[in-house]
Amino acid sequence: MYDIVGKKRWYFLFSALITIPGLIFVLLGGLKPTIDFTGGTVWEIRYASNPTPQAVQQELVVLGHPEAQVTRLGDGYLRIRTSPVDLLPAATAAPTASLAPATPSAAASTSASASTTAKPSPTASASASAAVSAPSASPAVVPGTPFDDLEKALIKRFGAPQGGGPRSVTTVGPIIGSDLIRSSAILIIIGELFILAYLWIRFGFRFGTAAIVALLHDVVVVVGTFAILGYLFGLEFDALFVTALLTIIGFSVHDTIVVFDRIRENRIRHAGEPFGAIVNHSILQTLGRSISTSLTVIVTLTALLLLGPASIRTFTLALLIGVVSGTYSSIFNASQILVAWSEWDARRKERTAMAGRQVRPLSR
Repeated sequence: MYDIVGKKRWYFLFSALITIPGLIFVLLGGLKPTIDFTGGTVWEIRYASNPTPQAVQQELVVLGHPEAQVTRLGDGYLRIRTSPVDLLPAATAAPTASLAPATPSAAASTSASASTTAKPSPTASASASAAVSAPSASPAVVPGTPFDDLEKALIKRFGAPQGGGPRSVTTVGPIIGSDLIRSSAILIIIGELFILAYLWIRFGFRFGTAAIVALLHDVVVVVGTFAILGYLFGLEFDALFVTALLTIIGFSVHDTIVVFDRIRENRIRHAGEPFGAIVNHSILQTLGRSISTSLTVIVTLTALLLLGPASIRTFTLALLIGVVSGTYSSIFNASQILVAWSEWDARRKERTAMAGRQVRPLSR
C-alpha cells in the first residue's frame, strides 16, 4: 500500500513553494483590478495613424491624464484607461449614469446606473452625426461632454478612428468601485465562516480548522497566480473573479468533506489502528473518485478557456487554477494537517505524562 501520509512534509513544502511567490507578488502590487474595483473610464479605439501605446499615453499626459494606461489588444485596437471622465454634459452629469448606443430614433439616452457604458452604432442618424463637428467623436458620445472633448483632442492628434469612434466606452465611479471591493471581501469572509461553522459542527474542531486552512491555501494560490500574471503580463481581474473564488471555496470544501467522511467511517471500521494509517486508507479509497471528478471539470474549463468568449476568460482561468489547487489541497493538505496535528498532540501528551512521572510527592 502506497504511503501518502508518510510524505506529508514534502506536500507542505510544495504548498509553500507555490504560495509564497504569489504572496510576494501581491505585496509588489501584482494584482491588477479592472475599473469594476478601482473606478475609471476605459475605451477601446483604433486610430488611422496606428500610433503606439506609448505615443497615446504621452499625449494623454499632455491632456491632463498622467494616470492613463494604454495597451494594445490582439486585434490592433488600443485599450485606454484613465480616471473617471464624464460622458454627460456638466449641466446634467450625475455621479452614476448610463449612456446607451445611438439609434436612428435617438442619438443617446441616459438612465440612472452604477456604471456608464457607450457603444457606437453604425446606424446612427444623420442628425446625430452632424451634431459633432470634425474632428468627430463617436456618434454614441454626447457632444460637449468632457469625454467628447478628450476624444476630439486624440482624434486631432492621431487621425480619425476606425468606425467613427471608440467601439466601447465604460465608466465606473470610484465610490462604486470601493463598494464592490468591500462587498466582495464581506462575501468571501461570510462564506468561509459558514463553512467553518458547518465543519466544526459535523466533524469537530480539528477537522474544521484543517479544512479552512486548505481553503485559504486555494484562495492564496489563485490570488497569487493572478498577482504573478498581473505583474509580468498585465493581466487584470474583474468582478467575476470574486464569483470564481466563491465557487472554488465550495468545490474545494466538497472534495475535503468526501475525504473527511471516509476518515470518520474508517475510524470505526479500523478501530485500534494508528490515526495516520486510517487517514492513508481513506485517501487511497477516495483518490480515484476525486481525480476523475476534477479531470472532468478541468477538461471543460480548458475548453472554455481556449474557445470561450473573452468576457469570461478571467473567470474561467481562476476556476481552472482553483479546481487543480482544491483537488491537491483536499488530498495532500487537509488530511495531512489532521495527521500532523494528531502526532503533535500525542507527543505533547507523552511529554506531559513523562513530566508527571518524574515529579515525586513531597515528604511531610
